[in-house]
Amino acid sequence: MTSLIMLIDAVLSIYIWLLIASAILSWLVAFNILNTSNRVVYAIGDFLYRITEPALRPIRRILPNLGGLDISPVVLILLLIFIRNLMWEYAV
Repeated sequence: MTSLIMLIDAVLSIYIWLLIASAILSWLVAFNILNTSNRVVYAIGDFLYRITEPALRPIRRILPNLGGLDISPVVLILLLIFIRNLMWEYAV
């Protein structure tokens, strides 16, 4: 059972890092530091969008509109950390 929990923990950790990378990439594109006409940047951005958007979309529907500020990745990261901690608490 511990190995299954460790696997789930590793997957959640990787997903948290993907959320962070997606947020940073969106900032870099928004401030014109990176250009999405570059095929590598577009491919990475598209991959991160496809991976993170299904989990972020329901949170964005619930959160109020804060203008240009999107805090849904922060909410999802906190939720995933809570799930990880809860999982380890009940596994031991």
